[in-house]
Amino acid sequence: MASQVSPVLASTQKAISSYMQNRPKVDFHPNIWGDVFLNCPLKDIDTTTELRYEELKEEVRRMVVAPMDNLNLKLLLVDAVQRLGFNYHFEKETENILEQIYHDSNDANDLYTTALRFRILREHGFDVSCDVFNKFKDDKGNFKSSLTSDVRGLLELYEASYLPVHGEDILDEAISFATTYLILAAPTLDHPLSEQVAHALKQSIRRGLPRVEARRYISLYQNYESHNKALLEFAKIDLKLLQLLHRKELSEICRWWKDLDFTGKLPFARDRVVEGYFWIMGVYFEPQYSLGRRMLTKVIAMASKTRNFSNLFSSKGNRKEVYKNRWDIKCMDQLPDYMKISYKALLDVYEEMEQLLEQGKQYRVEYAKKEARRLAQAYLLEAKWMHENYKPTFEQYKANALLTSGYGMLAITAFVGMGDVVTQESFNWAVNDPKIIRASTIICRFMDDIAEHKIGGRLLLEIECYMKQHGFSEEKVCNGLNKQIENAWKDINQELARPPAGVPMPALTWILNLARVMDFLY
Repeated sequence: MASQVSPVLASTQKAISSYMQNRPKVDFHPNIWGDVFLNCPLKDIDTTTELRYEELKEEVRRMVVAPMDNLNLKLLLVDAVQRLGFNYHFEKETENILEQIYHDSNDANDLYTTALRFRILREHGFDVSCDVFNKFKDDKGNFKSSLTSDVRGLLELYEASYLPVHGEDILDEAISFATTYLILAAPTLDHPLSEQVAHALKQSIRRGLPRVEARRYISLYQNYESHNKALLEFAKIDLKLLQLLHRKELSEICRWWKDLDFTGKLPFARDRVVEGYFWIMGVYFEPQYSLGRRMLTKVIAMASKTRNFSNLFSSKGNRKEVYKNRWDIKCMDQLPDYMKISYKALLDVYEEMEQLLEQGKQYRVEYAKKEARRLAQAYLLEAKWMHENYKPTFEQYKANALLTSGYGMLAITAFVGMGDVVTQESFNWAVNDPKIIRASTIICRFMDDIAEHKIGGRLLLEIECYMKQHGFSEEKVCNGLNKQIENAWKDINQELARPPAGVPMPALTWILNLARVMDFLY
């Protein structure tokens, strides 16, 4: 017997049909990739290269673990291993070195070594004080003028100053000081230092995407006469192996996407699956997280579809009641044909998650589903405001906009395919709106809104309601949002410098990487 359609749902379907016939034209750029990524590379590295890779890996390991009286030289080695992009092979060895460096008395008097030590220790969650930079100030409390000729020291001070927590005014002063004199010095520098400075002024290490930064640094590192040949050769082969793995994953995802044929069946929706994979690769690139990448890319692809459909649920009637917590294939009979496609694909993605997870880890998918529902409901509220021409307060807008950014959902879904690195305790922590996830979400939401405002040349709802509520100009509103972004970065730094008990550092790093993706894109 056919299921009865409720009067409210019937009214909603009618409104949806009307919207589909009269919806405003949205100018999404078409997919620029075509079928480029459908086929994966046929060739892996040859046997000779593979053997050389393993030899180099052991050679680098010996270098890392070898005892060394001068810990500052060890620090330089750790920095090179990190920036060349293969530290994930030697995480335990690196942590052991940094423990020694952290507990060793810091007797370095030069700016370069002091700043490098501070940056690397902070990056790895060591609670190191910014007071180490006081010795580089004069009697008037300003950074010494003699430092202005030390370009390498200024560059490392600049990079270190991107890791402040709240209340560290000296690092705010440091970034201004270092930036000013690096800009002045840039035209006089020789390659490759000139290129390194120019790039740093555009993209700091702290906010850069690890794989993108590693690829760039390999090109720079080989031009320094002091480079280590074994490190460089290993970095190049490791980069190639990772690229091959990522291409295979992307090929599989593109074939899945093409089989769904959203482009043909739902031409009004975004087609951004390649960009979505890049986004997720920015969160974690390591080989052991291949399953997590594939899962999360499919989720982000479906999330974009959910947002496309949110505008369809904003007519009169309470759509929140109609669709609240409906995660059931039986609901498909009550949906229009063009929505069945997306809804079925969404359910399939989460069902695939459950099938691919090891026994005993299926509970993780329930956390992911809950966040997906929260995201969909936030989309509905956003669309409801738009079609009812409702102007929320800035506080109302912000509360919902942080949800519609999708970053809370992505952060929690990222944990699903992570093997034993995360536990149920990690999920319980993540769903309670911890400071680091909220901060990453603020960075995503406000950077996106500022960019869309500047590029689109139109007032966004957020900026409009803030101007109306506080009587501010557009420029003042954007400056205020930028200030919130910078405060959010300090929140992230604080969480990573003093990690919450019971939360693994890799989980915190993935959330940091979500913020890094936004900084890179915008």
